[in-house]
Amino acid sequence: MFIKNDTIALRCAEPEDAGQIYRWENDRSVWRVSGTHVPYTLFQIEQFLLGNNDLLCQKQLRLMIDLNESRTSIGCLDLYDYDPVNEHISIGILIDATHRKQGHAQAALALCIDYLSHDLMLHQAHCAIDELNVESQHLFEKQGFTLCGRRKQWIKTAHGFIDELEYQIIL
Repeated sequence: MFIKNDTIALRCAEPEDAGQIYRWENDRSVWRVSGTHVPYTLFQIEQFLLGNNDLLCQKQLRLMIDLNESRTSIGCLDLYDYDPVNEHISIGILIDATHRKQGHAQAALALCIDYLSHDLMLHQAHCAIDELNVESQHLFEKQGFTLCGRRKQWIKTAHGFIDELEYQIIL
């Protein structure tokens, strides 16, 4: 664990996490909010964890969200589009359906923001959330993110196009 509070810990994803990540990445119910359109193979995920999960080299990092008490992985937090020159980064978060609405995403995001501001010394972070994902909007707003933009009809769904909202926080 590299950063934790009383209930959860964030840690770098390991090759042993590939099976769980495989299940989450191939859960079609979250594809709209994750921007995924095709399934991933277990091999692809293993290769990512073996060589591409590096913030400084690949500009992205997947962190696992673990419960401290049971050491169970309940989700992941993705840092991507890292720009060390302009000091900003994008954030995505996923909590397993069985662990949602228990405050874990809020705790993980708070730990992440602390890491970004104190360890990486970044100036800002941002995220893109579709207009239908009100829970994620509230999650990021509670952590101090503000709505800074709207991409009209940006995401195609089975029922038509929806807007994508851009949120940011100055750290």
